[in-house]
This record gives sequence, C-alpha cells and structure tokens, in this order.
Amino acid sequence: MKKLFLVASAGLLLGASHSAQAQYRGRGGNVSLGLKAGATFTSFVGADTKNAAGTSGYDYRFGFLAGGFANIGFARLFAFQPEIIYSQKGANYKNVTDMSVRLHYVDVPLAFHVNTDGFFFEAGPQVGFLVAARYQNGSTSTDVTNGYKSVDFGYLAGLGYQLKHGPGVGLRYNGAFTNFPNSTTSGSTTVQPRARNSAFQLYVTYSFN
Repeated sequence: MKKLFLVASAGLLLGASHSAQAQYRGRGGNVSLGLKAGATFTSFVGADTKNAAGTSGYDYRFGFLAGGFANIGFARLFAFQPEIIYSQKGANYKNVTDMSVRLHYVDVPLAFHVNTDGFFFEAGPQVGFLVAARYQNGSTSTDVTNGYKSVDFGYLAGLGYQLKHGPGVGLRYNGAFTNFPNSTTSGSTTVQPRARNSAFQLYVTYSFN
C-alpha cells in the first residue's frame, strides 16, 4: 500500500506538471521543475518525550534532505508546489552519550506559495512514509522500524527566495499531527505513546524553467 501510494504520488506530481505546462506554456512559462537539498534539525515533541527511556528527554540532531519538486504558478502571486523528498529525522537522548534514534522518511509535501518579487511564503499539508528506523547505542545499531508507524501526517510552513530559473534558498518547519510510535497492548489496555516528529529544514534549490 505504501509503495502504491508513493508511485501514485510521483505520477500525480509529473502529471500535474505536464498538465500545467500545457496550460501555461503560452503565458510566460509558469511551471518549473527543480531539485532541492539541505540540512535537517530534528527532535521529538509531545507529552511522553520529556523523560524518555529514563533520560531527561530528547535533544535535536542534524540530518539531511534531498529531492525534487514541480512549482506550478496559477496566478502572479500564487503557486502550488508538490514535492518528493528523502528526509532524515530523529533525535539524540539528552545527557546520554552516543544514544540516538534515526528515522528515514520519504515525504510528500503539498506546499502552497504566496510569491512577491522572488520571495515566497509557504504552507500546506504533508504525508511522510517511513523507510527505516534505527536506534544507536555507542557502536551498536539496531533496526527498530517495526516500532513506528509507516505513515506520518503533518504540515509545513516556511519562507524563502526562489528564482523562476536558477538557484534559491528556503527555511521550513515540518510539524506532525500524528504520533509516530506504534501503540502497545498489555491485556485489555492499549497505550499510545504521545510523541511527534518536529523538524526544521534549511535548504537550497535549483529550478529549471
């Protein structure tokens, strides 16, 4: 199901781009494809993250992101930008040396842009598909993918500067609506850990008109 959704998302992105190119090609080239890459600064938030695993909670950790997008202009000030992004998320444990969690996602953001002279503000929904998850304790790395939900629903908000053709830069925040750990059941009691992904992204882009 996850693979089918990813294939459908990729097809939707390409199809939307092709359709918009056909519609807007004679109006100044309002469609551009592009690549983006950058750094992520991520942690976990929620009521059950304050004293995780007997520690004082989680701290932020760095990762990276990379992917592509289609920027589709519908008017002079407005654009729609679907993306497919590989994104590293996770967190370090506070006050504990060499203990961390790394989550690997394929994210599908659906960003709506308000543009003004190259500068833009953006917001929209996002769905993330968990590819892998690993717990690191010193030199020991353990696969913990089965402990987390395969789909993560969230939102984005950000700003940046992006040329119609050429380089750009942006800063984005990704929040989550859903808790990412799987629930656990003991007898007749089911417990859902209250923990969500939280990510800041600083990235560069290059657009091909």
